Amino acid sequence: MGFIRRVRDEIRIIRERDPAIHSAMEVFLYPSFKVMMHYRMAHKLYKGGHYFLARWVSQRGVRKTGIEIHPGAEIGEGFFIDHGNGVIIGETTVIGNNVTLYQGVTLGGTGKEHGKRHPTIEDNVMISAGAKILGSFTIGANSKIGAGSVVLHEVPPNSTVVGVPGRVVKRNNAALPREEMNQTDLPDPVREDIQNLQESNSMLTNRLLELEERLKELQRNQQRGEKQ
Repeated sequence: MGFIRRVRDEIRIIRERDPAIHSAMEVFLYPSFKVMMHYRMAHKLYKGGHYFLARWVSQRGVRKTGIEIHPGAEIGEGFFIDHGNGVIIGETTVIGNNVTLYQGVTLGGTGKEHGKRHPTIEDNVMISAGAKILGSFTIGANSKIGAGSVVLHEVPPNSTVVGVPGRVVKRNNAALPREEMNQTDLPDPVREDIQNLQESNSMLTNRLLELEERLKELQRNQQRGEKQ
């Protein structure tokens, strides 16, 4: 893909996914645009074996944006980072097409592996603010990772993951349309469990009150019988 077409695609992607951008010129100030321009150049140098130059270009992007993408990472088309400060993407990360990341996301390793040690993110995945995905496993296509989640194991396609450690709380989502990148309306299994416990407790309390009232009634009837 030529440079001009690459720039046009980056402008289109950012304007589609960020309602705060009001003109194409604003995109040139956007962190995601800046870091992806640096990444594409650094990745080309890295693939050519120019590791020092690749790192140099990459680190310039880090200083300008606060987003660190290792030049060895493989990133597909339609990639978007919203805000972006604090995002870290490791060397052996593989990212598919139309993936969205928010600020503070880490795609890292556990520090124990050799070779492929960072995650693979399949197409149409959304990773919300502050989520950490650590290890060499796959996040399946069309999945959502909730804000602040820590994911340590493989995630099947079409899943929603929340919590620490991350748990799959929903399966078989439809593919994520770009206009529905919603970080907040995700299932909360802990809250649901608490609500279920509260409902059960309320039912048991009402049942106990009913039994106590029946016992009192029986005692009153017994006392009347003894008096007669």
